[in-house]
Amino acid sequence: MGSMSLGAVASSCPAACGCTGNYCGNCQTPDNCSNCYSCCCTQAHQSWRRLRIGTGIRVEYFSSAWMIVEVLGSIGFGLMVGSFALLAFGGDSLIELISGFAVLSHLRKDAAGSEIQSRQTELLATGLLFALIPIIGLGAVYSYASGIRPEGSPLGIVIALGAVIVMPYLWWEKRKIGKETRSLPLSIDAVESVTCLLMAIALLGGLLAEYFFGFWWADYLATAVILVFVAREAFESYHELREEE
Repeated sequence: MGSMSLGAVASSCPAACGCTGNYCGNCQTPDNCSNCYSCCCTQAHQSWRRLRIGTGIRVEYFSSAWMIVEVLGSIGFGLMVGSFALLAFGGDSLIELISGFAVLSHLRKDAAGSEIQSRQTELLATGLLFALIPIIGLGAVYSYASGIRPEGSPLGIVIALGAVIVMPYLWWEKRKIGKETRSLPLSIDAVESVTCLLMAIALLGGLLAEYFFGFWWADYLATAVILVFVAREAFESYHELREEE
């Protein structure tokens, strides 16, 4: 709660906020009962929430570790075989990695009851999303017009398949903990994990068609699908920033 004393919080806090023993989703006073570190909730509830936020932090660490694998693998293999679908996927993974660091910072401060300032990171991530669209899009158009045919990438298929396997777990855990603890950043990050899963499915389909059937144009199709998701993320992030102003 920053430097605010417990007595000051108690004078402005309602008698009850609606949280149950192991659930914050029904909280009726989120503004007055920030992060449950006040008179509104029992010590047992606060201890439970700290444990769940701690679990959320571990999930985010695992998520960040996997995103590093995605970034290095997708961009590296994409450059090797000329796959713009892999490059687009790797670029989005890089932005999600940056956003994930912001979520980690938020959760650590949440666990300590501190105020969170993450707007600069949000602005950076949003700007990178918008920059990724023309960079990858125009590059793919130029490559297609130049007659360049991307090669199949077995290692790229492994990266895409790994994302299809890992992302459902990350989505489920982030969504569950975010809902239980009323952690908005964690809930938003869960939505990003779903988006990454859908992009990974599109990427995997394109790479498989390219590798096994020689459909080189499938790479460009997958790139277009991924960029649609990236554009959607960019505009949603932009609108969220506007609403915060």
